Amino acid sequence: MTRKRRRKGLDLLYRLYLQRVRRELEGMTVPRHVAMIIDGNRRWAKLLGHADAAHGHRAGAAKMAEFLTWCDRAGIEVVTIYLLSQDNLRHRSNDELRELVPIIASLARTIGRNEQWRVQHVGSDDGLDDELLATLDAVEQQTADRTGMHVNLAVGYGGRNEIVEAVRSMLRAGAERGRSIAELAESVTVDEIAKYLYTGGQPDPDLVIRTSGEQRLSDFLLWQSAHSEFYFVEALGPDLREVDFWRALRDYAGRQRRFGH
Repeated sequence: MTRKRRRKGLDLLYRLYLQRVRRELEGMTVPRHVAMIIDGNRRWAKLLGHADAAHGHRAGAAKMAEFLTWCDRAGIEVVTIYLLSQDNLRHRSNDELRELVPIIASLARTIGRNEQWRVQHVGSDDGLDDELLATLDAVEQQTADRTGMHVNLAVGYGGRNEIVEAVRSMLRAGAERGRSIAELAESVTVDEIAKYLYTGGQPDPDLVIRTSGEQRLSDFLLWQSAHSEFYFVEALGPDLREVDFWRALRDYAGRQRRFGH
């Protein structure tokens, strides 16, 4: 058997298996909100012999654009993608960040071209490149009236900082209404803080997926993921396959969610 024929045979088997996994999910519960930590881009580039990480980041961005089509096909209402953390801004080299910024901007524009999806930047503006901020703002405004899948782009994001900023915003709003310190203290509740998060008004993520085999949150959606289910994929970010995504949904559908009970 030639290599080409063997490859075609493997592709056919993959498509048949993918169809089977999809069929297994028919009538089963899918998450409303899926959050994705795309990890392993730099390792992927290094394994392929590339001298810089930009090759991996470009491949990872292309994979996230594809990932969103899978989510839309599955009927997911909200997707949050972790693209750039505040820790990245502090610890990555300036050269890598200069290469990463246009990749994120290009991904945001690509997502915005889908006529159904609404895009929202979730994260702090502090430390972000001005042109990247302008792109995120433009795409957010361009898509604001759309009613399809809601796509959160976590750029310049840090979970602990988000909680701090939410509490500060809540207290400032109370002070502007003339509330006393005692009244402000009484106003600090779970529901009230949640209103001031970047994702205020959205459902919390039901399922958090992370690629590359790492099993940690890395300061991602710390508040919102209190009762989320987690699914860890061994594949590096650019190598994520559609079948991996559907397996994650199948695994989620088979779990009994307890919400802390």
